[in-house]
Amino acid sequence: MNEMEQIQIHKVTVNIGIGEVGEDVQKAANLVERLTGSTAVKTQSGDDAKGFGLRSGLDIGAMTTLRGEDAYDLLERLFDAREDNIHINNFDDQGNLSFGIGEYINIPGIEYDPDIGMMGLEVAVTLERPGFRVKRRKEDSREIGQDHRITPQEAANYMIDQFGVDIDGVEQ
Repeated sequence: MNEMEQIQIHKVTVNIGIGEVGEDVQKAANLVERLTGSTAVKTQSGDDAKGFGLRSGLDIGAMTTLRGEDAYDLLERLFDAREDNIHINNFDDQGNLSFGIGEYINIPGIEYDPDIGMMGLEVAVTLERPGFRVKRRKEDSREIGQDHRITPQEAANYMIDQFGVDIDGVEQ
């Protein structure tokens, strides 16, 4: 395979959305840091949160982004929490993957902390091929060509090969 066609993980984002203001936001930040070993950033409500009775600018969740080897290591543990099983519907049209974990105690190596309580989390995996930087650069950014984009089927095959997960709805 041409090295420009090889799929790779660009980033893994771990998010815990509380949806309300309070001490649970700090608990979520502590949990994200404990899971990833990376500093958590508190997410804030936007203008569209007014429909939910919140004003904009309030801390309502926590998240962090991992890249490189840390992302691969965390993904292996997170797939274990899902019993190495995801569905093809978890992939979007660009081949990115997102899934949730109902309770953090399902993740291997993490024990229940009574100070945190029970919390779930969301994981988003962004996949890329070499050359995708052209869509992110500040000057002269361009669209990615149709032949170079990642399809959900290609992304699913990559996850099967790389992590050995079972994907429901994929012909292997």
